[in-house]
Amino acid sequence: MAIVSPSVLTCDFLSFRDLLPQLEASGVDMLHIDVMDGNFVPNISFGVPIIKSIRKYTDIPIDTHLMIDTPHRYIEEFAKYSDWLGFHYEAGSDPVATLKKIRELGVKSTITIKPNTNAEEIFHLLPLCDMVLVMSVEPGFGGQKFMESSLSKVAALKAERDRQGLQFLIEIDGGINAQTAPLAVNAGVDVLVAGSFVFDSGNMNEKIAELKAL
Repeated sequence: MAIVSPSVLTCDFLSFRDLLPQLEASGVDMLHIDVMDGNFVPNISFGVPIIKSIRKYTDIPIDTHLMIDTPHRYIEEFAKYSDWLGFHYEAGSDPVATLKKIRELGVKSTITIKPNTNAEEIFHLLPLCDMVLVMSVEPGFGGQKFMESSLSKVAALKAERDRQGLQFLIEIDGGINAQTAPLAVNAGVDVLVAGSFVFDSGNMNEKIAELKAL
């Protein structure tokens, strides 16, 4: 059974609090929250105050995805309201120190790689990771087409996880829908991030159940 992490970036923020009971009833495993600074990616979303507010109204685990430059500067603040906290390998922080810091703060650590980054570049970091996020689109905007090249990275990470005897989860984000989700799961994905497929569907529960059944 796949783990589902709906991406709130594509929801209607003014009605999001009203959606939380429905998300809780659907049995979603976590909420994926994209933090963008307009520098690392060409878009701006929100920061700590929004995540703090979401945390106040739900016990669903929060899966925070930092798409920001030098993320180590903000780890302590985001860790206060996150269950999973991830940053980009390419974002200009010492990944070893940052992953260790996240765990020291009692939060599960995630390293994220962009489409042009090879999975092999982060193999040395895997013992410090509770999850690895593979971007299957260029980070910054929702609604993009799924990049099938991401599947080979997933397979490589799964093989390396087995080789090292590790237990981190493999997550994928970007273009996940009824057609691409099975491909991702078959390649070795544990956690599916889905935005438009869930929130623009008109029936969140049905779409979440469809993903979880994979």
